[in-house]
Amino acid sequence: MPTTQEPRIDTAHTTVPLELGTVLVANTLLLEDGTKIPCPAATLLEGEIHRRGAHTTQGPLRTGTPDHASKDASTGPVALVHTNGEKVGLGAAAREETGTTTAHEAVNAWLAVCEHPRTVLLAAPRSFCAGVDRAIEIVERALKQRGAPIHVRKQIVHNQHVVAALEQQGAVFVDELDAVPDGATVVFSAHGVSPAVRTEAEHRGLDVIDATCPLVTKVHNEARRFATRGDTVVLVGHAGHEEVEGTLGEAPDRTVLVETLEDVARLRVEDPERISYLTQTTLAVDETAEVVEALRARFPSLRGPSSDDICYASTNRQDAVREIAQESDVLFVVGSTNSSNSRRLVELAERCKTPAHLVDDARDIRPEWLRGIDTVGLTAGASAPHHLVEEIVHALAGLGHITVSEHEITRETVHFTLPLSVRAP
Repeated sequence: MPTTQEPRIDTAHTTVPLELGTVLVANTLLLEDGTKIPCPAATLLEGEIHRRGAHTTQGPLRTGTPDHASKDASTGPVALVHTNGEKVGLGAAAREETGTTTAHEAVNAWLAVCEHPRTVLLAAPRSFCAGVDRAIEIVERALKQRGAPIHVRKQIVHNQHVVAALEQQGAVFVDELDAVPDGATVVFSAHGVSPAVRTEAEHRGLDVIDATCPLVTKVHNEARRFATRGDTVVLVGHAGHEEVEGTLGEAPDRTVLVETLEDVARLRVEDPERISYLTQTTLAVDETAEVVEALRARFPSLRGPSSDDICYASTNRQDAVREIAQESDVLFVVGSTNSSNSRRLVELAERCKTPAHLVDDARDIRPEWLRGIDTVGLTAGASAPHHLVEEIVHALAGLGHITVSEHEITRETVHFTLPLSVRAP
């Protein structure tokens, strides 16, 4: 059984000078007897300090009061948390009074939810899908083969960590092709582009590498085929999303967008006997089914794709969330705010009556979300890196004893081949 002890607030000081206005968050506590205590929840504490308006850095803190205080001395609160008989730490320090106050407030906020044994339910599948893996690998290979910079139109996938990592390798992300120098290499994102963008790239003499997900390409092909046979093509999706803009561009004169049941009720088409539908690949399965049923009720001759347009990865991640949501007191979805498939997971959990939060990483988790919580559900959208989930599990272990249980509903084996232009010779 986990050991529960009352965390004790003590004082600590930095071992190196700290800039004014910066709070040092302990990644290790150095006890006076020389013992080193790890601080797995440092990222959680760092996020809380950021939300309180302070800058942070991570480093070691030494417990106790320094022998010779100086103008560069930084002090702050630390606490030892007991988890299953072992000790982990939590601490922060600053040079000035405002920073020290912030450190105390943040440490106390997290201490209020420490020493509470919890279960973490991991949804599986989670994180990267085959299309995302392929798109990231395309950019990485292009950088290795052709050298930096490599321009990418829009975000290659909707995740700020992925984009930042590729930027460090030399990728340059642009909103439109006019920001790409003539003749340069440009990668089209996994969400696809319209024929107008392809034409512009050709006229500019750009060296194009297409990272469009093959499942998005499938929808584009269907849009052209349905429009060619004379149908009005109804696209179910979210206005402004890059995938939707690309699909609308395949047959702009014959395609209309609907998002809601109200849109369906207002829809008027040229010939009710010649109407087809397509869907964005990252929609919520249950809500999309309602919209398609409403379309079919209004237009009995409605035709659709031979197989669902909502991709296997979105469907699997939604099914996995549905599996754990009923058993969870709160659910965290790792993903960026512009990730459609990640946001659908949050909405699905909420429809299951489970509080849910979209977080980019562990720093976004707030202590009040864990107050009185016994079971935490955890998943990640198809564009979120696997390691971010692992980091959250590691951070939660810094608050007290956790039991991790994985709930796998299916195993994904899908793999997409790379474009010829980036394959190894």
